[in-house]
Amino acid sequence: MSSGREPIRVAIVGGGCAALTTAFELTKPEHQGRYEVTVYQMGWRLGGKGASGRGPHHRVEEHGLHLWMGFYENAFRLMRQAYEERNLALPHCRFASWRDAFKPAPDVGVADRAAGGWDFWMAHFPPGAGEPGDPTSGNPFTVTAYLRQSIILIGELLRSAGASDPKPQSSEGGAANASGAEGLAAAVAALLRYGQLATTTAILEGADLLRQAAEMFVPQFFSTVTSPLTQLIDALSVASRQQLAMLVEGNRDLRRVWQVIDLILAILRGSIRFGLAVDPRGFDAINDYDWREWLRMNGASEQSLDSGFMRGIYDLVFAFEEGDVTRPRLAAGVAMRGAMRMFFTYRGSLFYRMSAGMGDVVFAPLYQVLKQRGVQFKFFHRLRNVGLSAAQPGEAPYVQTLQFDIQARVKGGAEYQPLVDVHGVPSWPSQPDYTQLANGAALKRDGRSFEAAWEERHVGSQTLAVSKDFDLVVLGISIGALPSVARELIEHDPRWREMTRQVTTVATQCFQLWLKESTAELGWPHPPANVSGFVEPFDTWADMSHLVPEESWKEPVRSIAYFCSALPDAPGKGAEPTDAYHREQRQVVRENAIRFLDTDAGSLWPGSVRGGTFRWDLLATGDGGKALKGEQRFDTQHWAANLNPTDRYVQSLPGSVAHRISPLDMSFDNLTIAGDWTASGLDSGCIESAVMSGLLAAHALCGRPALSDIIGYDHP
Repeated sequence: MSSGREPIRVAIVGGGCAALTTAFELTKPEHQGRYEVTVYQMGWRLGGKGASGRGPHHRVEEHGLHLWMGFYENAFRLMRQAYEERNLALPHCRFASWRDAFKPAPDVGVADRAAGGWDFWMAHFPPGAGEPGDPTSGNPFTVTAYLRQSIILIGELLRSAGASDPKPQSSEGGAANASGAEGLAAAVAALLRYGQLATTTAILEGADLLRQAAEMFVPQFFSTVTSPLTQLIDALSVASRQQLAMLVEGNRDLRRVWQVIDLILAILRGSIRFGLAVDPRGFDAINDYDWREWLRMNGASEQSLDSGFMRGIYDLVFAFEEGDVTRPRLAAGVAMRGAMRMFFTYRGSLFYRMSAGMGDVVFAPLYQVLKQRGVQFKFFHRLRNVGLSAAQPGEAPYVQTLQFDIQARVKGGAEYQPLVDVHGVPSWPSQPDYTQLANGAALKRDGRSFEAAWEERHVGSQTLAVSKDFDLVVLGISIGALPSVARELIEHDPRWREMTRQVTTVATQCFQLWLKESTAELGWPHPPANVSGFVEPFDTWADMSHLVPEESWKEPVRSIAYFCSALPDAPGKGAEPTDAYHREQRQVVRENAIRFLDTDAGSLWPGSVRGGTFRWDLLATGDGGKALKGEQRFDTQHWAANLNPTDRYVQSLPGSVAHRISPLDMSFDNLTIAGDWTASGLDSGCIESAVMSGLLAAHALCGRPALSDIIGYDHP
């Protein structure tokens, strides 16, 4: 339905999660066609860092490992709406519901160093109430709510640890059921009358008093360093360190429980010491500290700080300065917010796996719905420059031009059709369909790298002008590409200069294996899981064997494994990668993977190694690899060095978060920004942060959605 007014033309540059979220919001029926949206995308597919493709045998080929978390409220709400709308318009698609496309993945592990190798701490997380994207009630996203939940968890863990104590000791008395703040203070004083919690029973009594404090919630207990609650936390911390010291060579599982107790106690002490419950900045007040540094300041032991649990969190967000794993750095506030959201607000499952590639599950349905709504997609358009208006006294600058290289043209001026059908699932191919392109055979023969920053070849150019071709602009490409395409914006605004300097990115590396034996046959004794904290250079592994039926293998494939980690930049070469540097780094990833499989795969899969080397015959190679022997068979698998500025992972290093600019900040009159590199309220490199940013960009342009409808945006 048209409103009868001239539509507002919106040029969206980039096709990642944030950009498409903005397009989705601007084209909702409630706007009655008010916004005419065109998406400009380099290459042949959408997705940004989340783009995937179907390669040989329809195998899914990703940029890395993509898992969704159960606290991704905004992202799941987007997908639920998209699947519902697509199913009404295109009911033939096999994934009819978001529940078909996303499956719970509740089994999670972290790797710990053990004598002579590695040990894996596995956990099965119970279902959270409801499903992500359900309507919310109340506001669980407050510092005080998190502190309460942390205290309750401490009690549960302490009781668990106490129950595991082979020699529990008794104390002279029990903890009284405290009544009111004064009663609680008296009970704490009585429990600590000897200065410490010397017995298991006393520790359990301390846990019970913590629980009572959480239920009672006396504000002054959470805002003063001399409160009875602080004294109790200090005493429990001393007791936890004593327990850890005794368990260094003892029960590994019990030691891990005490490590988590020690870390949560440090979080509680630090939150009270820094006044986070009453500071209007919330967790952002500690973003200048590294998380480990902040926890150490607040009493966490070195053993806990080097635990698999902590290393796994840093691995999860590639939190290594310049990709150097010896320099872990993660803004403490961002880490705290993410950890609290992850463990205390997930619904359904802690993690979700996608039932196909991320491109197939996320970007194909978004593309189809947006096409149905009338959004235009201009593929093979690479942004070259954002041109600003000439400075005028008293007038805010605005985007005057958008300059693009046209990388390829479609035959006869037709519209490029990007999707292919794989077993009833609309999917993106790993390579463009050259048969649709003018001079496609020559472009294919030339080996055009349409998604590569170093690819300069193009068949034409186009300059869009404000008022003539667009009214508003959404800049939705990643921050790594801004120095080359947004020079005028950066030169004009010092905040943009600081943002592009301070908000850093890191290259990543990944490889995928298709194996002829199941993980159980290879010796993995646990359910399918994703595991972090493992040995470098590939610290994260996920069993993705559920994808086997979605592919088209002639030979038997019994399991699929994804590995990923940060990739250090060679000195002086990361900022503007070249084709030669990419080839060099791709070879580095190959060598890393082969060395890893030969030396470390046996810790995961004992049956994958024979005679001290990896069993290369395990790899499913397809028809083209049958004659290959030994490590040559690895060349038939998928691996990547993600060096492109738009492919690099956006980090949240200490001191950097304050330099992010919000999509709500329209210092350039007709421009907003969208991406996980903006100030989104979550401020981390993840799908939820990107979707939140896209929602904020839509609000900046049209006032919707209401900020209160962006779940967690006003998070402390």
